[in-house]
This record gives sequence, structure tokens and C-alpha cells, in this order.
Amino acid sequence: MNEDDVRASAQQVADALVAGDVDTAIGFLSEELRRNLGEVVALLPLPATEASIASVERGASAVVVVVRVTSETEDVELETRWKDRDGSPRIVEVSHRSRVERPEAVPADEDGAGDSPVSAE
Repeated sequence: MNEDDVRASAQQVADALVAGDVDTAIGFLSEELRRNLGEVVALLPLPATEASIASVERGASAVVVVVRVTSETEDVELETRWKDRDGSPRIVEVSHRSRVERPEAVPADEDGAGDSPVSAE
């Protein structure tokens, strides 16, 4: 298992999250993580609006990939550990590195005019 294979798999997970295809993302989890699926899915900011690979580093026994996932309400950095399982890269551990709530969008006025400037005439 090389870093390029892991990066490609991690990108497929990121793309699947943005597409709303959680089943594809789950397909990259190890059997151990699938047994605790609720805990893993609870870490994900869904629905995701953006996802990207922040870093890929080879560790002593696994490849560590940091994935940035953005939703309408938060930005999350997930640290994923990947190992070879039956010849394919699989996520064996997922944890939050950071989680930041996004500021709520201020709704525009319905007529689009907004507040009028005050004039001192």
C-alpha cells in the first residue's frame, strides 16, 4: 500500500461525502469500524458542501490522512488512519483534529433592498 493509493482512496471518500453518497464512504472503513458505524458517522458534518485532502503522511504502522470537511454549519478536520486490509487501503481509525462552527448566514431582506442609508438633508 503506497501513499498515492491511500490519497486516491481518501479523495474518493471526500468526493462521496460531498455527493451525499455515505455508502461509498462507508465502503472504505475497516470491518472493525463498520461494527461501530454510528460513532463514525456522528463525526461527519453532513451534509457536506466541500471536502479536501489536507495532508498525507506515512506513520510507523499506518498512513495518516487529514481530511477537511465543510458543511453549512461547521468546518471539521478529520484525522484518518489507513492500513492495508486484504490488499486495499481501509480506514482503521477516525478522529476529530478540529471542529469550528460556521457563523450563521444573515438572511437578506425579502425585497433585496436592505436598509436605506440615512441622509442628513
